[in-house]
This record gives sequence, C-alpha cells and structure tokens, in this order.
Amino acid sequence: MSARIRKAIFPVGGLGTRFLPATKAMPKEMLPVVDKPLIQYAVEEAISAGIEHFIFVTGHGKTAIEDHFDTNPHLEILLKKEGKTDLLNFLKNCTLDSGKISYIRQSEPKGLGHAVWCARDLVAGEPFAVLLPDDLFHCKVPCLKQMVDEYPKTAGNLVAVEDVPQDQTSRYGILSIATDDGKLIRVNGMVEKPSIQDAPSCSAIVGRYILSPEIFSELDKQKTGAKGEIQLTDAMAATLDRVPFHGMRFQGKRFDCGNKIGFLMANIEYALDRADISEEFKKALKNLSF
Repeated sequence: MSARIRKAIFPVGGLGTRFLPATKAMPKEMLPVVDKPLIQYAVEEAISAGIEHFIFVTGHGKTAIEDHFDTNPHLEILLKKEGKTDLLNFLKNCTLDSGKISYIRQSEPKGLGHAVWCARDLVAGEPFAVLLPDDLFHCKVPCLKQMVDEYPKTAGNLVAVEDVPQDQTSRYGILSIATDDGKLIRVNGMVEKPSIQDAPSCSAIVGRYILSPEIFSELDKQKTGAKGEIQLTDAMAATLDRVPFHGMRFQGKRFDCGNKIGFLMANIEYALDRADISEEFKKALKNLSF
C-alpha cells in the first residue's frame, strides 16, 4: 500500500524577470489572479489534497510570501472594528498554522532540481508533492487531489501531464511513453526541453509532481543538465530503473502564469467563474473595442 502524501514543496526562489518591473520589489508568486496571489491558489490546492506540511524554498526578496501566510493582528483588529466579517474570515483563511509551514533558502538559482534538493531534510524519507505556483490549474477537482487519488495505483513518481503542440516541446520535459490508457501513461524515459526532432512525444510534464524520496539519491550528485542547471527531469529519468514512473492527464485547464498571456487569460477565466463579479465583468468585456 502506498504511503499518504503529507508534505509539499513550493519552489518560490525565482526572480520573475518576465514580469519586470512589477516583480522588482514583489515576488512573482504574489501576483494576483483577480484578488488572490498565485501562491495562495497553490497552497489551497495542496490543502484540498490533504497536505499537512508546507515547505517553501525561497530566495532573496521573498519575505512577502512569509508575511502573507502569517497573522496580521493590526489589520484583523481594524476589520473586526469595522464589521467587515467576510474580509476578516478571508484573511484568517490565508494564515497557515505554526508548525505546518517551513521556509528554506536557496542561496543561488541552480534549477528546479536544486530547489527541491534544498528541502531534502524536511521531506525526511517520505513521498512528497511539488507544486510550481506559475502553473495555475482550474479544475473541478483540484489537480493535486486528482493525483493523490490516483497515486495508490502507481506509487513511485507521478507527474501531471498535458499534451502540447509539437512546436512547443522545447519548453517542457517531454515523456517517452511505454503504455497509455488515455489517462495514465507509463513512462520509460523523458527528455528535458527537446527540439521537435528529438521529442519522443507531445506529452509534457506540467507543474505538479508526486515524487519518491529516492529522487534525492540522484539530486545529491548535483549533476547539471539543460541551461547548466540541476534539472528535476534528469533526476527522475535516472531513477527509472528502480522507481515506477507515470504521467497523469488531469481534468481541467492549466494556465502558464509565468508568461504575460497565460497570466492575463487566467485572470479572465477566474473572473468569469466568480459569482460575485462575473456578470458585471461580462458587461465590461463587451464594452471593450478590439
């Protein structure tokens, strides 16, 4: 029987240069989709999947993330005094209890594999999740919850998968497929950011992982790959001989909020899904001239 997934790593040390100047003094993970920062969507997704321990791998200038998930007594007193109960409850829902949250510093940006490796002692030999806040998933059943439900059938390593256009394979880790039942893919290899000619398929790894602690035996070697970085995809590929590996096609939409178009599209999608503002927003959109 597979172990329960209790811990999640959030790699949030990136600089967010594609959103400068907005990210000069604000972490990219704090960019709001409607009225909630990207990192909060990821944390709420993890909570829905049963995660109990939240591990943030941060870098320079990321203290706003810590403040966001901490209490703000002055603001809470003010909201209570003004009778703004809904906002007060919303604020309290942003707070993570002491003992459930940890912060680790990534001293320099050496890649996603290195960011995950930084949290190795906190994971402590358990299977764990990794959530990339740049990838925002809009699903009836949250993406990580879908994966946790599927995990007992697979164990080992499990990644969220999206089929991408052939000319976009160079942006992703691409799977080599042994078997494919339409939902679950059994993986026999993978390539990080391959050219069109070298891509073994169009099935791309996107933003959500459940990983065996065996991954750290490879990340400990600190081998560099694409862009001279320590790639998580390379470490997963190196464990294929001893760890089962599967991809799961999730039900829902993914928005790449690491680029401006994906971020703008996410704001539109989420605004249209909000009962409190959707009708007014639709009217506003109709008044736009294109």
